[in-house]
Amino acid sequence: MIELVDIDPARPFLSQLEEVDSGPVTVINTFVYPEGAFEAVVEVWRKDSVVMMASPGWISAQLYHGVGSHVLTNVSVWESAAQLKAAFQSKEFQDILPLYPDGTVCYPQLERKIAVPGVCGA
Repeated sequence: MIELVDIDPARPFLSQLEEVDSGPVTVINTFVYPEGAFEAVVEVWRKDSVVMMASPGWISAQLYHGVGSHVLTNVSVWESAAQLKAAFQSKEFQDILPLYPDGTVCYPQLERKIAVPGVCGA
């Protein structure tokens, strides 16, 4: 089963899902998987992504593989934290989580775009 670890213990992922501000949010979820588990992790991620894609508020997702590493990063965009929370807490999604190979750890973080003058817009 997958283990969820908070990047910022002062603001755990599950508490970030309680965000009341409206507007889009991005989940950046980094997975570290055990040796030999790449294909299995990608297949379970595909299954959980199908559930998420069918949920209200889902906008997009992309999976990245760290070059030469046991790291995968999912970047997923949602219309709101509330819609992400509903999808994350759904029975259908929760039932998939135990399918991840033992030793898989994920580090989810809820983010919002910010503007940096002269570099990027929000």
